[in-house]
Amino acid sequence: MDRIVGFGRAGLLGTWLALAGVAVPAAAAEAGAAPRWSFGQTPVWQDEFDYEGAPDPGKWGYDLGGDGWGNNELQYYTDKPANAFVGDGLLTIVAHRQRVSRRNDYTSARLVSRGKGDFLYGRIEFRARLPVGRGTWGALWMLPTDNRYGGWPRSGEIDIMEHVGHDPGRVHVTVHTQAYNHKVGTQRGQATRVEGASQGFHRYRVDWTPERIEGFIDDAPAFAFANEGTGPDVWPFDQRFHLLMNLAVGGDWGGAKGVDEAAFPAWMEVDYVRVYPLVESGQASPATAR
Repeated sequence: MDRIVGFGRAGLLGTWLALAGVAVPAAAAEAGAAPRWSFGQTPVWQDEFDYEGAPDPGKWGYDLGGDGWGNNELQYYTDKPANAFVGDGLLTIVAHRQRVSRRNDYTSARLVSRGKGDFLYGRIEFRARLPVGRGTWGALWMLPTDNRYGGWPRSGEIDIMEHVGHDPGRVHVTVHTQAYNHKVGTQRGQATRVEGASQGFHRYRVDWTPERIEGFIDDAPAFAFANEGTGPDVWPFDQRFHLLMNLAVGGDWGGAKGVDEAAFPAWMEVDYVRVYPLVESGQASPATAR
């Protein structure tokens, strides 16, 4: 019989449940075989953006401020409708050229599901149209909710999609850990050329199990990272993570070739966000299995 593994979701009063850990069936362990993983066909958490106005406050909060966000970024993140709104079946995040302070000449938005959608394993998929313009830095990604192993990068980061405007159409899928991160030149990631990434919508997802994180673009494999079994410095991905969607401006990477002021306002559109549960099965895997 299939069972859902390690998933946390909200109840009516905002109570969150997470199954912390996965037990390997005794028969599989004795045989030395890994368990079979599949993903449920019905989302356990989703936002289809089929409403009008502000993003659903039951699913999304905001990170606010403009201190550079660790990357010398130029934007100030707000919770204003001018920077994030839902209409015509889409979430639109808009970066405006708008002076807020001495260091912030732009405003934008960074939506987070922290405390409203926290997940341990699963299939996470976005359908999105990416921003245009030198200096834009759009991202669909995940961060640890509890930081069990300490601050970044010790507790990990999963980047489902990153796109910088000075390299249009090149999409990055990446993970960051204490052992593997760009600060020490060991980052694990892969870039894929996506034709029409800013002209049309494409699907960006990760399949996250206790053994692997795999990235896909329009169902085509784009990245893989294996659990080496050597501890949290390599694999901190055994704890709850939440979702983030943001459009940054400039920064060490996004602004590596400067910022085209004429490109603003710039925007990223998201058609949906869906999270499917990880299922452990001793029987034949369903159609959604990988």
